[in-house]
Amino acid sequence: MDVIVAVRKYILKMVEDSGPGMKVLMIDKETIGIVSIVFAQSEMLQREVYLFERLDGDLPTDIMRHLKCIVFARPTKDNVAKLARELRRPRYGYYYVYFSNVIAKADVKQLAEADEHELVRDVQELYADYLAVAPHLFHLSMPCCSQGLAWTQPGLVRATQGVAAVLLSLKKCPVIRYQSSSEMARKLADSVRLTFTKEATLFDFRRVDPPPLLLILDRRDDSVTPLLNQWTYQAMMHELLTISNNRVNLSEVPNVPPELKEVVMSAEQDTFYAENLYSNFGEIGQTIKGLMDDYQKRLQSQKKVESINDMKQFVEMYPQFKKMSGTVAKHVTVVGELSRLVGHHLLLELSETEQELACHDEHQQSLQRIYRLLNAEKTRELDRVRLVMLYALRYETHANNDIHRLVDTLRRGGVSDKYCNLVKAVLEYGGARARSSDLFGDADPVAVTKRFFKGVKGVDNIYTQHKPLLTRLLDDLLKGRLKETAYPYQNSGYGQPVRPAEIIVFVIGGVTFEESLAVHQLNCSVPAVRVLLGGTCVHNTTSFLDEVQAATQAAHALQARSTRS
Repeated sequence: MDVIVAVRKYILKMVEDSGPGMKVLMIDKETIGIVSIVFAQSEMLQREVYLFERLDGDLPTDIMRHLKCIVFARPTKDNVAKLARELRRPRYGYYYVYFSNVIAKADVKQLAEADEHELVRDVQELYADYLAVAPHLFHLSMPCCSQGLAWTQPGLVRATQGVAAVLLSLKKCPVIRYQSSSEMARKLADSVRLTFTKEATLFDFRRVDPPPLLLILDRRDDSVTPLLNQWTYQAMMHELLTISNNRVNLSEVPNVPPELKEVVMSAEQDTFYAENLYSNFGEIGQTIKGLMDDYQKRLQSQKKVESINDMKQFVEMYPQFKKMSGTVAKHVTVVGELSRLVGHHLLLELSETEQELACHDEHQQSLQRIYRLLNAEKTRELDRVRLVMLYALRYETHANNDIHRLVDTLRRGGVSDKYCNLVKAVLEYGGARARSSDLFGDADPVAVTKRFFKGVKGVDNIYTQHKPLLTRLLDDLLKGRLKETAYPYQNSGYGQPVRPAEIIVFVIGGVTFEESLAVHQLNCSVPAVRVLLGGTCVHNTTSFLDEVQAATQAAHALQARSTRS
């Protein structure tokens, strides 16, 4: 179950099926991300794709009959209409049309009628309707998917299409379980199951025992994980700099050279990144030093060009040397900026307090540390509000909680009304009433006992004590302990709980890189089981707060309208 391999196979098929010759790739605003996240532009050039165009942009008027046009687009009404317009006035020699998901027969008919010049050589469905971030991680690029804490109809359709595409690309027809406390999870489970019935021919794969499992969860059950600062390389980058389609914007970094204002972070194209994306921040510093030492040794050897043979070796090694030079510059810049931000914004002390809130019930001690950090000049607005949110989620039902005074402290400290109001919103989104799981382990005797013995066994790193709720759910699932009342089968009366060997988890409301790390570690430690993680998007704290705001604001608007009527 490797989604990067699945998407790459589809794209290779598109490029190779059109045969030899110069090609143009016509893509839309969503498929551009699907392609770029698994293929470098240089790889496409090697396969004779010399031009890239946006189907949903202003198309040029130049006629280039010598080029073949490969179209890769989502099967939306808008894309079909624009492609039909292109076919009526064709600019290229031939067209090979690929849709990223199931397309309606009526839309195919519309394209056939538009192809008056009979230049379309092929029309196919290739189920690459999602972004493959890692072999075990995908998302649908659907931030703020919930409005009014419920699906919009377009959102439900898009999520269904995305999940179905993942399953079709991996050739899986799974049993479905969902979080019973979430109406959104139930609706998506019903919608995916309906797709199995509607597209029965497509999902007619060889049955396996035990069958794969699709587990649909709701982000609202764990609002703590997206609020925590992260300390592994990939997760830190997303939290502090933001990764978007494998690209990191460094334009705000002080004194950054022009060529490093935007850098690509792809495990498929960057060996150093592939080997270190799960390394913690302390390890990265040492590894970067080793990379620089190796580079400088090679630099010295490159300077000693004294013979024809030396020149020949230099020419042969130059592309690799140049690539290494770019890799060193990129990672030194990124790690340097992460280090600057950590020191400048007190992130080590902040993270320690966050971990205490997430993992230990020490109310008075945590409260004192929060007030000290709220009053510290270097603490960012985002970090102040995240501390108060974590406190509110942890101590919402505590008899002596200090939530109101903490919010007042935020206001007096100049924190914007938007952020102050989000403290109440995050409780509405993921507070005690919204959750079905024992998020903090307060009802779990084992978890409570662990608190008393804190420090006896110790934790390798105080900044990474927290384990997401997903870790516990997967552990229960693999041990056959995941309660059917809390996570029922979509087809009720399925029988005995299944202990699957293949699990696809989909989180409505987005996933995090901390959860991706947990799944990666599980896949490494339990080779007999493969887990694939996906969600509507991949969150950092900022995007998660946008999700919370969009969901709760729409809920308030709906409530106000119903009250007036």
